Amino acid sequence: MSVLKELKSFMMRGNVVDMAVGVIIGGAFGKIVSSLVSDIIMPPIGVILNGVDFTDLKLVLKEAAGDTAAVSINYGVFLQTILDFVIISTAIFFAIKGINKLQSAKEEAPAAPPAPTKEEQLLSEIRDLLKEQNKK
Repeated sequence: MSVLKELKSFMMRGNVVDMAVGVIIGGAFGKIVSSLVSDIIMPPIGVILNGVDFTDLKLVLKEAAGDTAAVSINYGVFLQTILDFVIISTAIFFAIKGINKLQSAKEEAPAAPPAPTKEEQLLSEIRDLLKEQNKK
């Protein structure tokens, strides 16, 4: 029974729950960015490149023969993956930059120090009186 209690306390620690939420949101964000890349950014790039689809680029080492599939180096898929990475990292950079800007705008100026209590005021007066007596 103690193992179950330990497991429960481990799972309910703040860091584990925060990490789980981050992973879930990260997965969803990854889908959004992947859609952004494939559905919005890549079509105009394809038009600019006269319809070249990176994923079709490959270097055939051995042609297909009968039931044997062709052996090829698919460098176009690799280029597409690199382009996806650059776009995703740029999107994350600007998202984090915007979030940090919003958070810094929310931070307020530090509050003025609280007024001294009556005891502190009394002690200050006693200190000042003692200083005056020592000067005489």
